[in-house]
Amino acid sequence: MRIAVFGTGGVGGYFGGRLAQAGEDVVFIARGEHLKALQMHGLRVDSTKGDFIIHPAKATGNPAEIGAVDVVLITVKAWQVPEVTKDIRPLIRPETVIVPLQNGVEALAQLAEVFSNKRVIGGSCSIISFINGPGHIRNTGGDPFIQFGELDNISSERVEKLRRTFALTSGLRVEVPPDIQIALWKKFLFIVSWGGVGAVTRSPIGVFRSLPQTRQMLQRVMQEIFNVAMAHDIALPPDTVSKTLSVMDGFSPNSTASMQRDIMSGRPSELEAQNGAVVRFGQKVGVDTPLNIFIYHSLLPMELKARGRLDNQES
Repeated sequence: MRIAVFGTGGVGGYFGGRLAQAGEDVVFIARGEHLKALQMHGLRVDSTKGDFIIHPAKATGNPAEIGAVDVVLITVKAWQVPEVTKDIRPLIRPETVIVPLQNGVEALAQLAEVFSNKRVIGGSCSIISFINGPGHIRNTGGDPFIQFGELDNISSERVEKLRRTFALTSGLRVEVPPDIQIALWKKFLFIVSWGGVGAVTRSPIGVFRSLPQTRQMLQRVMQEIFNVAMAHDIALPPDTVSKTLSVMDGFSPNSTASMQRDIMSGRPSELEAQNGAVVRFGQKVGVDTPLNIFIYHSLLPMELKARGRLDNQES
């Protein structure tokens, strides 16, 4: 398959790298020093599942140079999805499949509004990884996992072909869930609670999951997201919160979430697409989300400062 990876960060670099390692025709779309390193030295991935290097690596900053592809993996940050819709147009032909892999649950609608439901399938992944330097991705933990499915959950040849393609790679698991919306909201509940509590407490997962006070906070944040999902007719299993807590208990104690790392480093983050989205979705259906509101409001000044939206007097 010919695959374009739009955004070669921790997610795109890892999953795209594994596809290239398996022999697929992968083109990475990146920018700046990261792009230069990819073009000169290839893609280096250090992983708990085995290190590897893709050299030479096909990489460009201009999607128009690539032409049409079979699959576009959208692996930019959640707030960048609306911005890239115009940039990926040269990659699209009638049979092209677009797979967003963002944290959050809004990318599907944003892409479908531009390209229609027929071009977009739901995607979700789980991995702890980040850019460790130009051309260098580091996977530090977790069990790399990817899943995708048609928006109506009906079996299709294109989804099965994509599953078979990922199944030939090493260092990850792949699955087509029975209901992609449930899968997306399970991931949403997991990453929003982790990133929000981690950012507001400035602590790695081993700390806030262990202290009774912050563990209770974590559980309540999850419960609010669960309540919002149910009010939006997302049939999450009743034990979702308890199972998610159990999964978190298995992570390395020093692990942090991507939103947490961005906020603590003074970078723009996915706050609006995570805790902010919970607040908005809750307001739409009349579900109270006091802890998510607290986290969102507490982190908002740092988010606005990182985006240059606070003047000198305000900051």
